[in-house]
Amino acid sequence: MKWRLLDTGFNSPAYNMALDEAQIQLISQGKLPPTIRFYGWLPASISIGYFQKMKDEIDVQACQSRGIGIVRRLTGGRAVLHDDELTYSLLVQDTHPLFPPTVIESYKVISRGILNGLQLLNIPAEMVSLEGKDRSAMNPHNSSACFDAPSWYEIAVDGKKLVGSAQNRQQGMILQHGSILNTMDVEKLFAVLRFSSERIKERMKNIFVTKATSIEQVLGYRYPYSKLVEAFTRGFREALEIELEPGELTVEELQLTERLIREKYANDEWNFRR
Repeated sequence: MKWRLLDTGFNSPAYNMALDEAQIQLISQGKLPPTIRFYGWLPASISIGYFQKMKDEIDVQACQSRGIGIVRRLTGGRAVLHDDELTYSLLVQDTHPLFPPTVIESYKVISRGILNGLQLLNIPAEMVSLEGKDRSAMNPHNSSACFDAPSWYEIAVDGKKLVGSAQNRQQGMILQHGSILNTMDVEKLFAVLRFSSERIKERMKNIFVTKATSIEQVLGYRYPYSKLVEAFTRGFREALEIELEPGELTVEELQLTERLIREKYANDEWNFRR
């Protein structure tokens, strides 16, 4: 089966998350092929994990004063500041022969595509398995931020996390999306995370910079968005050995996305539900 490649450019946080959910519904119904999508965020935005408590984790007023968008994801995990990055989403039915039945092993398959894209950009990244280790013990001082939290198959450079991903399974579908950091603005991120004191905030910030990195920090320069899309398109195509063809959003896809924006992702009822 051929896969569809989408580059939807820069859109609002509500649009980006609504489109992911619209594609879950339509691909699960067999109306669309498996899809890999690349996109960016306008404005810069914080996405929080499905299980996070917005008011406990995020300084909403700071986000508003800085013009930073807010949205809750379908996927779990921690808060991510989406700014200068390439975001990807991969959506496929969970019966697809390429993907093992477990979250951990399917995460590993997808990570191969990301790793290949990074290597095409001359980034000396590696996949680090944390299987069998006590992840909480490895990082006892986690903040609310995604890049401070380990996952099963990290993509890292010199031990620092470069890509943050999360997976959701519902309606017989795999949705995995994640952030590939071009640059990293630690000050902006920690300005909108909530902490019980300034002392703890500074301590978490100091820990964070030892655990996360960006393309610019690794190479000394950043890539344009279009170059990142090109590299990771090839990375997924080669590593997953799939036919990946450029496509367009369908009318039904756009209509469902707009409805989900109105009814869900642009609403406080969803975003502040916890």
